[in-house]
Amino acid sequence: MIGRGHRGRVDANQAEIVAALRKVGASVVSLARIGEGCPDLLVGYRGRTLLIEVKDGTAIPSKRLLTEDELKFQSSWTGATIRNVGSIEEAIKAISL
Repeated sequence: MIGRGHRGRVDANQAEIVAALRKVGASVVSLARIGEGCPDLLVGYRGRTLLIEVKDGTAIPSKRLLTEDELKFQSSWTGATIRNVGSIEEAIKAISL
């Protein structure tokens, strides 16, 4: 499933979310280039690992929806927790849960 076909794109707010996560001590690796519905970020924080799908929280609601590939990936993934975020505040909350 991963690595075939088109590559993912990066939402406008991803860089600021990555910077904010790193500022609070999280380790962050971008997975956005993988595409195929794979979440955008691999995040380690306080001994936990999770995946984060970044959506532009300022975009119109239809642009914030998960794509078919993202839905498929998230429904079939049996590993680390996946969180969907649209802002720095949502990202910080996601790693704190």
